[in-house]
Amino acid sequence: MPIDYKKYPPDWRSRIRPDILKRANNRCEICGVENGETVMRSRIAMRFNYGPLGAGGVMLTEPVKIVLTIAHLDHDRTNNDYSNLKALCQKCHLDLDREQHRRNAAATRSRRKIEHERNNGQGFLEL
Repeated sequence: MPIDYKKYPPDWRSRIRPDILKRANNRCEICGVENGETVMRSRIAMRFNYGPLGAGGVMLTEPVKIVLTIAHLDHDRTNNDYSNLKALCQKCHLDLDREQHRRNAAATRSRRKIEHERNNGQGFLEL
């Protein structure tokens, strides 16, 4: 999902993001993959694994260009203290946010179920 810069401070792109990338030496602060590097992706049990092109004996399926993002460790976009920010690759950022995504999805399913029952007066069939 593309970033909505209106939800971030005005100096996000000009100061904060570059500072965090510089601190991280332009690498993911968890796995160390370099920003802009092309790696191969394999999909195993719905998780992405990165590795050098063709390495590791894992079936590598497609090239992926690494684009580092800046993650809020506490998931609060308003907390832009540098100790709360990390430069992460796509995989590591998704791993960091996995539980939050699960909670959001469960809340959305629950809300939709309640709305459906309210509007239709009957049970909700989840596919």
